[in-house]
Amino acid sequence: MTEQPDSTDSTDQSGSNDANGSVPRTTVSIPSEIELPDLLDFYERQTAEHTQIHEFYENLDEGRLTTTRCLECGETHYPPRIVCPECMSDDLEYVDLPHEGELFAFSESRGGTPLGYHDTSPFVVAIVDLGEVKLSARIDDARYDDLEIGDPVSLKIVDIDDGTERERVFYRFEPRGEEQ
Repeated sequence: MTEQPDSTDSTDQSGSNDANGSVPRTTVSIPSEIELPDLLDFYERQTAEHTQIHEFYENLDEGRLTTTRCLECGETHYPPRIVCPECMSDDLEYVDLPHEGELFAFSESRGGTPLGYHDTSPFVVAIVDLGEVKLSARIDDARYDDLEIGDPVSLKIVDIDDGTERERVFYRFEPRGEEQ
């Protein structure tokens, strides 16, 4: 097999030798920016073309946090499903979830953060108890030391700006503050 030079690779093909003249040496250029594949995108594509739970994102874009409830057995699931994991029925409806809940558990992420979060580290991640369901979420505007289990939190909708024409949203929560 013959190696062909790649026109996008600025490898030095001169075959120059090292100081002792015995080992060939090349230079490879590394791009300063690369486009990441969708697989590494933290926020999934949210259209009917890309996900069967697109209604969840449409509702979220309208300011409604929703999930699915099975019309056969009555179970509510989070995250939203297309088939009930309890009875295997696909007869599901979207139902509204509360916009307020309380911290069930939480931690602070300081390193090894997912794409899109590297410039905001450290941040708090939590399990939020909404009564009928518990879900994981980022907690904005709070540090770990400022929070306690049971603290009240409120829904926050986040528009995702990824530099493309895609319109995407996600949810987070933030502390509700002192009850009045």
